[in-house]
Amino acid sequence: MEFKLKDIPFFNSLSEDNLKKLEKISYFKSYEADELLFYEGDAPKKLYILVDGVLRLYKTNPKGQEIYIHQFIPTAMVGELANFENMPFPASARFVTGGTVLKIEYKSLENMFFKNPDICMEIIKSLSKKLKVMSNVIHNEMILTSEAKVAKFIDEHKELFETVKNNQIAAILNVSPETLSRTLAKLKKKNIISIDKSHAITILDHPALKELF
Repeated sequence: MEFKLKDIPFFNSLSEDNLKKLEKISYFKSYEADELLFYEGDAPKKLYILVDGVLRLYKTNPKGQEIYIHQFIPTAMVGELANFENMPFPASARFVTGGTVLKIEYKSLENMFFKNPDICMEIIKSLSKKLKVMSNVIHNEMILTSEAKVAKFIDEHKELFETVKNNQIAAILNVSPETLSRTLAKLKKKNIISIDKSHAITILDHPALKELF
């Protein structure tokens, strides 16, 4: 698939002249599933925009276990806070599926475009979304039960069950694969959801699903 700058929502208000300037400081790069975009602690040099695929943001605890933070789907700005604050990436980012990102030289972007109100507003919007993400992470980990986590994930990311394996979903939710399997079986038994052979989920009783979280 061929991607163009003018097709990315963040930049669709730019003039042709500014798009040409942006082309000179950016490029698209494709990744395979399980490839890393960046490690926690890496110094930020580029701003990333996910245009295809699913990207998982996570931290690693002292035992080497991955702690899920957020799942990015297109189109999403990634790494803007680390660049904006000139600090190391606070988490790692790994592709769950194959995908493509636009890489932009951040310092050049800052020098050339930060006087553009549209670009600045897109970054502010993205930073605001990250605050909501962190609030959601805290809520999920401190308040929700395992069953509630699974129900909430199905409600918000049902389509991911068709592309992501159960052990990956379990890792995203910070539950064991066994707990995920038991919870899905329980939801099926209660006729809240159904799962076909292709792993696609159908929500049969949406109100009952939402009551769980």
